[in-house]
Amino acid sequence: MKNKTTPQEGFKGLAQYWKADMLSGFLVFLLALPLSLGIAGASDFPPLYGLITAMVGGMLVSFFAGSSLTIKGPAAGLIVIVAGSVAELGGGNNELGWKLALGAIVVAGVIQILFGLMKFGSFSDFFPIAAVHGMLAAIGIIIISKQSHVLLGMNPLTEEGRPMVEPIELLVELRHTLPHFLDHSLVFVVGIVSLVIVFAWPKFAGERLRKIPSALVVLVVTIPLAQILGLHNTYDISNAAGVIVQKGYSPMLTFDRDLFDIIGVKVDFSGLNLPGIFWKYVIMFALVGSLEALLTVKAIDMQDPFKRRSNPDKDLIAVGLGNIVAGVLGGLPMISEVARSSANVANGARTRWSNFFHGLFILIFLCVEVTFNDLIPKAALAAMLIGVGWKLAHPREFGLMIRTGKDQASIFIITIAATLVTDLLVGIALGIFIKLLLHAFRGVPIRVFFKPNMRVNENLIEVYDAAVFSNFIPVKKKLLSFNLNERVTIDFRHCNFIDHSVVETLYHMRDDFKEEGGKLIVLGIEELKPVGNSTHHLAALRRRK
Repeated sequence: MKNKTTPQEGFKGLAQYWKADMLSGFLVFLLALPLSLGIAGASDFPPLYGLITAMVGGMLVSFFAGSSLTIKGPAAGLIVIVAGSVAELGGGNNELGWKLALGAIVVAGVIQILFGLMKFGSFSDFFPIAAVHGMLAAIGIIIISKQSHVLLGMNPLTEEGRPMVEPIELLVELRHTLPHFLDHSLVFVVGIVSLVIVFAWPKFAGERLRKIPSALVVLVVTIPLAQILGLHNTYDISNAAGVIVQKGYSPMLTFDRDLFDIIGVKVDFSGLNLPGIFWKYVIMFALVGSLEALLTVKAIDMQDPFKRRSNPDKDLIAVGLGNIVAGVLGGLPMISEVARSSANVANGARTRWSNFFHGLFILIFLCVEVTFNDLIPKAALAAMLIGVGWKLAHPREFGLMIRTGKDQASIFIITIAATLVTDLLVGIALGIFIKLLLHAFRGVPIRVFFKPNMRVNENLIEVYDAAVFSNFIPVKKKLLSFNLNERVTIDFRHCNFIDHSVVETLYHMRDDFKEEGGKLIVLGIEELKPVGNSTHHLAALRRRK
């Protein structure tokens, strides 16, 4: 049942829980600080502008968000898109590419607001789960491939001296970077120490110490370590042919501006003169950013101790507003970020004020950041991002897809491969296409691909023919229209096929009803058999002839 002491919103909630929310906001700030700097640097943005996004996401967006416990800020999952936009729009000029990318971010923010106003908050359900997992795993692989160079003291550049953004190019370049890591042995030491902390701290630290973010431990250890090792000398970087492509590379994070320099209008909309490239990135920022944000909202709702249900449409509008403001000021695109949001819940946050406090502490840091200049090793930030990439592309994701059936595994792997070879937009689109093609092969009528054949009679929903990811949104909306403390029946006895995404959705919704004192009765599933003889409880189901 829903907790009767659910926190109030607004200033009443602040008065009631300000201590818990301020503490959680501070702990999230400690996690967000290095990650925001690292994500900005990895995206080829000036590092401090990652903090601008976190500040806007906390101090502004928290008042408009449709969720209570999510943390808004820059996301590692968008590194690939942001870095690509800087490279393509700027043509090798990072300063220009950054400002032109901001134009795409602002326009994408407007589109996200329109998504929210048009009630597209449930559009994440349209994407097959296997394709989403494949997209996220591909992002993880790309993050690891790029940050591995930085961890070893190198900056992956093309022969023209431009930052590498192509996934395959980054992976191939490791052949050049790995043999030369001893050329920067001090950087390597810092990087390895950081990597060990990132992976070992959550596993081996005591229960109390584990609450301290591993990212903070990395900074506490590596900042003095870098001073002891004298890790401040710059050096030149050559390409595979031995040609110097970058002079004076610094292994330390350098802030060349203070707060009063960075606050102002930075956006440039002249990228519209390159419509093909500009709109490609607008679409990717809007679609991928919205998808990640909505998935995080769903995940955090499941962790909320008060079982509050977020308004995804309102949250999209808030994120869109945040992206407009952050983009104008020079910041990265923002989403509801899952790692920081999960930490927020774990740290005992009660209301949206925890997100506000996290942004407030970011602002305070920006006011005093000059004292931190040239203190943070880039290798330490790279290790943190590799940890994020590893979580996204963890081997268990591959195992899960294989166990849920050959169809899911094939979509998952094809999405990864297509993303690595092309880009995220093509990868996710191909994943959706392959999923629909497999459904057609399984005998799903084309007429129900996007519109379910269903009948509703009071608390009974009957589904005919097939229930698949692309047609289940109206069914889910109808289920959510009931109070979760009711008894609701959904009947699949006239259904011949139910895909993996629908099975997983039903699995979670059944738990939602149970927790609220209601019951979701699912009929007819026992008559269907797992596709490919899978034994996994979330496998796709079909009627055998």
